[in-house]
Order: sequence, then C-alpha cells, then structure tokens
Amino acid sequence: MLLINRKSLLALFSLVLLGTSLGLAQNRAATPVEFSLRSIDGQTITSESLRGEVVVLAFGASWLPLSKAQLQGIGKLADEYSDRGVVVYWVSTESEDSKSKNFASDEQLRAFSQKYGLKVTVLRDPDGAVSKKFGIDQLPSFVILDKQGNASEPIGGLDPNGNLANQLAERLDKLLD
Repeated sequence: MLLINRKSLLALFSLVLLGTSLGLAQNRAATPVEFSLRSIDGQTITSESLRGEVVVLAFGASWLPLSKAQLQGIGKLADEYSDRGVVVYWVSTESEDSKSKNFASDEQLRAFSQKYGLKVTVLRDPDGAVSKKFGIDQLPSFVILDKQGNASEPIGGLDPNGNLANQLAERLDKLLD
C-alpha cells in the first residue's frame, strides 16, 4: 500500500512539475520583451516602436567567423520580406568600451557591414542585456517578434551556407498569414 502511494505521489508530482514548466514557457512566449537598442547611426529602436511589425533580430558579432553567405542571407531575407511587412536588424553584441577585448566602434561596425554588403540597420547590444532577455546563448542567433512584440525562442544552428530566407520562411509565413 505504501509503495502504491509513493508511486502515485511521484506521478502526481511529475505532472504538476510538467504543468508548471509548460505554463511558464507559455507565459514567456505570450509576454513581449521590452528593450531599447541604439543604432550605429544614433537612432533608438525600442520594442514599443516595433509593435505592429514582424521583426527579425539577427544577433552576432563582427569577430565571429560568419560565412559571407550567411551575412548576405540577412540582406536577402530583408529584401524578400520587406514588402510583406518584415523588418530585419543585425544586432552587434560587441562592447562600446575601448578597453574591452570585445570592442567595436560604430565606425568599425559600419565598415564591417559595408564590407559584407549588410544593408540592414545595425543595432548595438553592448552589455548583452537584450540578448539575455531573449535567452540567447549562442551567436549567431535569430529572434522573431510577432506584431504584438511576442518573441520566438532563439533560433541558432542554422546552416551558414544555406538560404536564410528559406530557413526562416515557415516561421515568418505563419506570422504573416
């Protein structure tokens, strides 16, 4: 009898724990992440200013060994989806402190984006506060915001030589229908 009660209690505890985890995951996805990022041109882009648009935030750093194809893919993604209301930003996670090993000036980021033909607005997340809010744990990673500002789980591990637009198409198309 005692053995059955322990098994029942363990099963009940497991179900409660699973339900709590699922509830937390759903609440995270249903709550917009509030943020403010500065562009290398001095604009401030906030989560509030992006409401009403589907947004792709591509988090990375100029020191990463990104393939040229992947960087060009960000531009192609922006080109292919701009007429459908999708806005794409590249978010640099590099420091603004010149004493940091991870430093990049706005001018260096401008030169980087020009070198690789990155024709999207470059934003800065120098202390990583915004990437942490989205739960990003690897670079590069992508976050898609729906029109209400709700964020997807971070998307990483995409084929660096593949067509970025094709890799994100299913997720974007669901938000645009």
